[in-house]
Parts: sequence; structure tokens; C-alpha cells
Amino acid sequence: MHGLIAWFTRNGVAANLLMAAILLSGWVALKTGIPTEVFPDFELDMVSVTVPYRGATPAEVEESVVIRIEEAIQDLPGIKRILSTASEGVGSVRVEVDKGYDSRDLLNDIKNRVDSINTFPVETEKPIVSLVQPRSEVINVVLAAEMDERDLRRLGEQIRDEIANLPGITQVGLGGVRPYEIAIEVSEETLQRYGLTLTQVANAIRSTSVNLPGGVIKSPGGEVLLRTYGQAYTGEEFANIVLLTRPDGSRITVGDIAEIKDDFEETPLYARYNGKPCVLISVARVGDQNAITMARTVKEYLAQRQRTLPPGVELSYWNDRSRIVQARLQTLLNNAWQGGFLVLLVLALFLRPAVAFWVFAGIPVSFMGAILLMPWLGVTINVITLFAFILVLGIVVDDAIVVGENVFTHMQRGKDGLTAAIEGSQEVSVPVVFGVLTTVVAFVPLTMIEGFRGKIFMQIPLIVIPVLLFSLLESKLILPAHLKHLHVGRE
Repeated sequence: MHGLIAWFTRNGVAANLLMAAILLSGWVALKTGIPTEVFPDFELDMVSVTVPYRGATPAEVEESVVIRIEEAIQDLPGIKRILSTASEGVGSVRVEVDKGYDSRDLLNDIKNRVDSINTFPVETEKPIVSLVQPRSEVINVVLAAEMDERDLRRLGEQIRDEIANLPGITQVGLGGVRPYEIAIEVSEETLQRYGLTLTQVANAIRSTSVNLPGGVIKSPGGEVLLRTYGQAYTGEEFANIVLLTRPDGSRITVGDIAEIKDDFEETPLYARYNGKPCVLISVARVGDQNAITMARTVKEYLAQRQRTLPPGVELSYWNDRSRIVQARLQTLLNNAWQGGFLVLLVLALFLRPAVAFWVFAGIPVSFMGAILLMPWLGVTINVITLFAFILVLGIVVDDAIVVGENVFTHMQRGKDGLTAAIEGSQEVSVPVVFGVLTTVVAFVPLTMIEGFRGKIFMQIPLIVIPVLLFSLLESKLILPAHLKHLHVGRE
């Protein structure tokens, strides 16, 4: 360490190149390689299994779906607890992953077990097995107008699709609207008149409204996949399904015996904005997308799209969470300026202004060094990491203060700048290193917290520790090369 300090102190160009490299690399990483989001992405170490079972009561869902899933997966290793919910029309099972087990491995095991269940009722849909992940919403869009519910939803779906096609945006959801529903209502009197039962009607619809694979035809030009498309999607298509063919060739269709309502589900779901019915569109961040850039893109689109809408239709935004990041970033900058000014003020009271300046210069070097490592550490710019930068701001200059003060003391004893810089830095190298390491060790336990809380708190040491290490590097290899140019008189 002593030889390295002396070499960099004598070769000021190398020290300046090292400083410039850290600053430039950190700046490039900040502008190109680090996503900006509100909160850090993390998995909840929980696997979700969802099975839609349309028309079933909660008791039927529990008996036919939930219990069978529990029995199929309960002996898998890595399961801490199982939480099941049976609701009308859907069964949900959530599996909490035990510590020490990989959630993705357990996901694959659960998926294999659930896919092997062949005793689900035929009315159930394909099970959905996935990891539970919180949505990182960035901004919400609201479309409000006094118009028919179907027209409002159709316009909302169009705007949702347009937002999803904007550059840098991939996950857009529609909310505040009731799902579409086609209701087929048949009276008991009508069934008796035509000699049918409700089960016959349901089976006829189920067997007719379906897409079926037809096999493969091999030819010299390749394989041709055959598939029949019979799935009904509108009320008119369901009305044309044949239930019965009479001996005279006449047919009885669903539309002959039933009242078909192509409308929305009868659920108490109403959303209003400024007193008007509305549709909500949520925009979420995925992967390395930048929350601030996404919010800006959506706002620009809304300003342009509003001009093309009919009078009385309001298109706006709310709950812009990118502002949280911007506010925290501004807080960090304000704290940096205030803290830097206080450091300069305190040091200037006891040391030469030049010493105070070069001690303060270690702050951007340390911060940029940590920013340079953020992409490799899997850390993004969010409220947690910005808090970590603010937290470490007050202790990042401790080592530089010790080195600068000791070099200044050696200069006051009459030593030339080079000798004072080398000997002053070497003299306190060991206590400075141990001082920084003790602070680093204090943050290490935050990396050992388990569960999703640990994944949040881990963001703090992943920022603080690199900042402190780069601060130590700067105080040993860069700061002495700058302090050697000072000229201080003998005491």
C-alpha cells in the first residue's frame, strides 16, 4: 500500500487519469445503463396457482379445484406454507417459499404437479402458475366522458393499445371497467316446450363453441396444420348454435329458445373522474425501463391525443410516481450541495481552502464510482438507493479529512509538498483503512436479512459500501497527488 501511494503521488498524471476515468465511467453508466424506478423490483418468494372455474360456487371450487391442488403439491420440498382461497368462479392457491430454496425451482415443480392433475372438472380453464411479483406502476391514465359504457370501454381499449405501442412502454393495463359477459337465459317453460334440458343446452354450447386441432398433413412442401375454428365470441354467434335437428330437417338454435344478453358482468364496479364515468389505464415498468422517461412519453402522448378526441371527452393522468424519484433526486442534490458547503466551511476554518476543496472533490469521485458498479450489482435508481446516497453523504469524507489534515500538518513542519503528501498519507494509511472497514462492516448485516424485506434493505449496503471503498481509494491514490502542490509555511 505504501509503495502504491508513493507511486501515484509522484505520478500526478496517473492520479488525474484515474479520477477522470471514474468520473467519466460513472457518468456514462448514469445516463445509459441504470434504470430509474420508484421502488426496486423484487420477488416475494411466493408462487401463485390460479384456476378459473366459471359459474362454480366457492364450495364447488374448494372441493373440485383447491383441495386437489393442495394434495398434489403438499409434499414438495421448499414449501413454507400454503394459503388457498375459493371464490365464486375461481380458485387460488399461494405457496410461500421456504428460506434456502430457489423460488424458480419450486415454481417448475409446482407447475409440473398441477399440470399432471387430470381430475379437474371439464368446465375449468387451464391453470396459471407464476411467481408473485408486485407491479411497478409508473403513471395512471384516466379517460372520462358521459357516454355509453361499451363505447367508453372501446375507446379506452384503443388508447391502451396506442400507449402500449409507444417507444419504451410494454406493460399497460385497463381497469375501472366491468368485464364483457354473454348471458344466455332460458326459462323452464321453454325447455319443456322443446323437450330439452338445461344440461343439454349447456353441453351443446360447450361442444360447439370450441377450437379443435385437426392434425397434421405431411406434404413435399412441408407440414400443414389443420384446425377447426368454432369458438363463439358474440351474442349473434351463440344464437346460431344448433341445439336440435328435427326429422323434417328444421333446426332449433340457441336463439330460438333463449334470451341472449351481450353486455357486461353484473358486478358493482363503478369508476368516476370529476363526476364522469371513466376508464383507468395503468402503465407499469418492466425490466430496465426508465420510469421518468416513460412518464414523460405518456404525458406527451396525452397532450397530442386530447386534441383529437370529441368535445366532452377528458384524457388526463394522475398518480405519477416518477415524481417521487425526481423529488428524491432533488433532495439528494440539495443535501449534496448543503453538505458540501458545510464540509468546505468547516475545513476552511482549520485548513487552507485548497485542502478543503480537494477533500470535497472526493465526494463526486466516490459517488460516481458507486454508480459505475450499480449495473453489475443489479441496483437501480430508486427511493431506496437515493436514500442510501443521502445516508452516506455525511461519512464519505471522513478518510479524506484525516489524510488531508495529516498532509497539511507535515507541510507545516517544513517538508516539501511531495514528501509531506507521501509521508502524511502513509502515516495514517492503516487507521484510515480500518476506520472505513469498520463502517463497512456495520452495513454488512443488512445483506443478511431474509425474505422480501431483505431484498429491499440490501439496496442500502450495495450503495453505501462501494461509496466508502471508492472514497478510501480516492483518499489514498488521488488526494495526495493533488495535495503535493500546496505550499504551506513552517509553523
